[in-house]
Formats: sequence, C-alpha cells, structure tokens
Amino acid sequence: MGPLTILLVVVAIVALMIINIYNTLVKLKNNRENAFADIDVQLKQRHDLVPQLIGAVKGYMEHEAGTLTAITQARTNALGASTINEKIAAEQQLSSALSGFSIQVEAYPDLKASSNFMQLQEELSDIENKLAAVRRFFNSATKELNIAVQKFPNVLFANMFGFTAEEMFDLGETRIDLEKAPEVKF
Repeated sequence: MGPLTILLVVVAIVALMIINIYNTLVKLKNNRENAFADIDVQLKQRHDLVPQLIGAVKGYMEHEAGTLTAITQARTNALGASTINEKIAAEQQLSSALSGFSIQVEAYPDLKASSNFMQLQEELSDIENKLAAVRRFFNSATKELNIAVQKFPNVLFANMFGFTAEEMFDLGETRIDLEKAPEVKF
C-alpha cells in the first residue's frame, strides 16, 4: 500500500464521516419541523375556537372589553406569524391572553352556567392538553437537534452547512399556569 492509497482511504473516511453528520442533521431538522406541524394543527383548532369563545362571552363581559381585545389581537398576531420562532412568540402571547381570560370568567356565574360556553371551555381544555403533549414532543425533537449541532465533531461542520441551535417552545412567564391541566368547573 502506497502513500497515495493511504491518503485516498483517509480522505474517503473523512468524506463519509461528513456525509453522515450532514444526513443526521438534516434528519433531526426535519423531525423538528414535523413536530411543529403537529403543533400547528392544534394551534389552528385553538385559533378557530377563539372567535366562538369571544362571541359566547361578549354580552357578559362588555365592561371588560380590554381582555377580549387582547385575545383577539394575540390571535391575529399568531395567525400572521410565518416562521417557527415567530409562531412560538405569538403563541406565548395568545396563551397569556387566554390565561387572563379564564381567570376573569370566574366572576360571571351566569356565563359559567351557559351550556354553549361550557362546551367551548371543554373544547379549549382538550386543545390545551393536546398542545401540551405535542409541545413536549417538539421540544424533545429540538433538544435532539441542538445536541447534534453542538457536539463534537458535528460542531465543526454544522455552521458550514447552515445548522444552528434552535429555540425551544418555551411558555415563558405563563409556564406554571399552562403546565397544569385547565379546569372546567360546573
């Protein structure tokens, strides 16, 4: 075996290693995007439910129009977000607005007695529980991608191929309130 053969074997091994790193990063990035697609389905259901909730409570909460306006604005921002990171930020705002909405509804016993409103609350509770599950899956996929991007020797090539550590779907300040299952009281 001559020196040229040894050099070719070393170059081939390094090339195969780089190809493997690239393919692994592509797979993990696609897994993350697929996980966010699952979140998107639940978010669309939640976005569709918000106008129905607002319609159901409008007559009861006329003097608290600020809360309803904040929810409507947050929903509009969420629908207008285009990238995953923009959607995450917009959904944090919407989750916060919906959390404030739930707290204020407690002051209206007639509203809580409305069967239409109760059905909408149950649907929202179901969607929020599903969102929590798919959010965990998304964060797991994001964690796997981030670890792969940051570990050696991948870190040597990740930036060259355009892979960076990605943002988790963090709930921010409302995390404690949103991690517990929503309550529907009768």
